[in-house]
Amino acid sequence: MISKESDIKGIQKLYATNEFNHFFAGLNEKTQMKFKQSFDIICTVYVLNTKLVKKLINTDLYEMRVSIGHNEYRTILFTIDNENIILSKNIVLLNGFLKKSKKDYERQIRKAEKIIKDSGL
Repeated sequence: MISKESDIKGIQKLYATNEFNHFFAGLNEKTQMKFKQSFDIICTVYVLNTKLVKKLINTDLYEMRVSIGHNEYRTILFTIDNENIILSKNIVLLNGFLKKSKKDYERQIRKAEKIIKDSGL
């Protein structure tokens, strides 16, 4: 269910679920490049700006934020080996979505929690 680690060498390693890979494959090339830049920052920068990564309240999850024009993309992240993303060495990209409303968060968080449960993380 979780694919190979990212090719980026750095502080943290990124892994992706099939759900995230399916979402990513559906993005256009420009958007994929912006996501790859965000992955590079997560893997190589120790202190992450909350404009890029933010803890989701009342969960063990984080969100990665990618903005392109008026489109706001979100990816739900899960840290495997430490609750704090800064201290974690392994991060899983669970699922991604184009933010349209506040309701999207609730649905996507439930989806991310199901992915965690089904994969045994």
